[in-house]
Order: sequence, then C-alpha cells, then structure tokens
Amino acid sequence: MPSLSNIDAFVRAVEDGDFTRAARRLDLTASAVSRRIARLEEELGVRLFQRTTRALRLTEDGRDFYARCQRILAELGEAKESLARSRSRPTGLLRVEVPQVIGQLVLTPALPRFFQAYPGVELHLTLRDEVVDPITEGADVLIRMGPLADSRLVARRLSLARLVTVASPAYLKQHGTPVTPADLARHQCLGFLRQGVTGEWRFKDARFQPRGAFHVSQGATLRDAAVMGLGIAWMMDFMVAREVAAGALVTVLDAYACEERPIHVLHPPGRHLPSRVRVFLDFVKTLFPDSGAAPRTGNRA
Repeated sequence: MPSLSNIDAFVRAVEDGDFTRAARRLDLTASAVSRRIARLEEELGVRLFQRTTRALRLTEDGRDFYARCQRILAELGEAKESLARSRSRPTGLLRVEVPQVIGQLVLTPALPRFFQAYPGVELHLTLRDEVVDPITEGADVLIRMGPLADSRLVARRLSLARLVTVASPAYLKQHGTPVTPADLARHQCLGFLRQGVTGEWRFKDARFQPRGAFHVSQGATLRDAAVMGLGIAWMMDFMVAREVAAGALVTVLDAYACEERPIHVLHPPGRHLPSRVRVFLDFVKTLFPDSGAAPRTGNRA
C-alpha cells in the first residue's frame, strides 16, 4: 500500500507544479520530494510525471491517480476534523457504576453542572453497593469505597473518607452531648443496616454496637433521620458535609474518630480513552476534596 507521506509529496508537487516549491511547503529538500515520488511510482508500477527541464507534466495515469488522491486526502482531513470535534465536544453513551450513597449524595446533585458542560453525553448511572465485574457489565467508569484488590483496572484515589459522629443541635440540646464513646449507651443511636445487620461503630480504643429506635439500610435516609433529631449517627464525612456546614448537624466525639475509607475512581486501561470518559473522570475529581493522587493499575473491579 502506498505511503501517505509519498502520496502527500505527489499531491503537493502537482499543486505547486515544481518539486522545489512543494519541498518548501513540506519542509523537505527538493531531492527528498523527488525520492518520495519515485518510491510512489515504484509502489504503483506506473509513471506519474513526464519530467522535462522546464516543467512537470502528469501522465494519463498520473492525472487519474491525482484525482483519487484528492478525494482520499479530503476524506482524511474530514476524519481528522471530526475526531477533533468529538474530542472537544464529547458525545455518546457513558455507563457509570457507583455506590448508592455516593450516587445519591455526591454525584447526582452535581449532574446539572456536568450536563450543562457536556450536553452530548448520555449517562447511564447504576447505583449499587455490590462489587461487579465492570468488563462483563460494560461499565466505563466505576467508583469504589474501601481497599482495592488486584484487577485490570486503572484506579485514582478521589478521597479518604473519615467516619464522623453527628447529631442535630436540637437533639443535643434535649439529650446532652456525649463526651466519650461510652456515653453513647445513654443515647438514641441510628444504626446502618447492611444485609439486615446493624454495623458497629469503631473509635480509638473502643467499639460500640449502636442501639436505638431506628435502623436503616440507606445512607441518605440515615442522614435525614439525624437532621430531624431522631438520634446520633456515625457516617462518612462527605455524606454530611453540607449539613455540618449549614449547622443542621454537629460533629461530636471528634477526638475519638479513627475510621477512614479510601474512595477511588476506576476505568479500564488504555492510552486513548474516549473523550466522554476523560471529561467525566475530570468532573468526578472536582466532587471530592483530595483527588490529586496519580493513577495506578492493579486494583479492584
């Protein structure tokens, strides 16, 4: 198959009518242009030019080949322009999997900003806490909480979530503020259910099994219950950041906090990610406070 560089030299020589002028446009020497065209003629097995001391003249085969080359190069230019437009204006279907609490409390509230910036992207968002095979499920991007096991995916840490103990000011005014984890035994504690079991709370040098009137398996509802004053909750800091900033919730027992969980964004490996994946990865990094870690491979699906 003829080399594109040889074809380009041929087309330039035809358009300029001279090897020297064509060489200047291609930033080559005239002899280099002549050699490229000679190689092209050898590849094609035909003579493209009738060379004279005064001018270049196309042969009949040369005229026919030149017309075809013009169409090929025009289509190649259009393909490059289309790719450039696609990279600057991402389009297409993007499949994303995230844990429920991140999808509900972090990602979904920020989506209007994403769609305003990238209206050509169609997002299919799956919220589930089960670990799945992203290749089988066809996911382009995943967000995971907790330690990562080895896999084929590339991972970048988004944040290190800290478990905090929170309650509403009204609840604390009525029931008092716990000073140590042991004080929680005298309070209504809001439990988080995982597979029907209420998880224990972990502090420095202490573990506590929450007891209270309300236990729930959904993070947003747990947060809302704390805001309504139903009791004290133990939650990841990003889940209650807005409520704490607004004064709807107050953190307690900060000196005893010790539990942290990493949050990563993952995607299949590849040097040339689709633009819709690249812009979504950049967007997700803005949603968490410390997402400056470099990407790495060998992590969990």
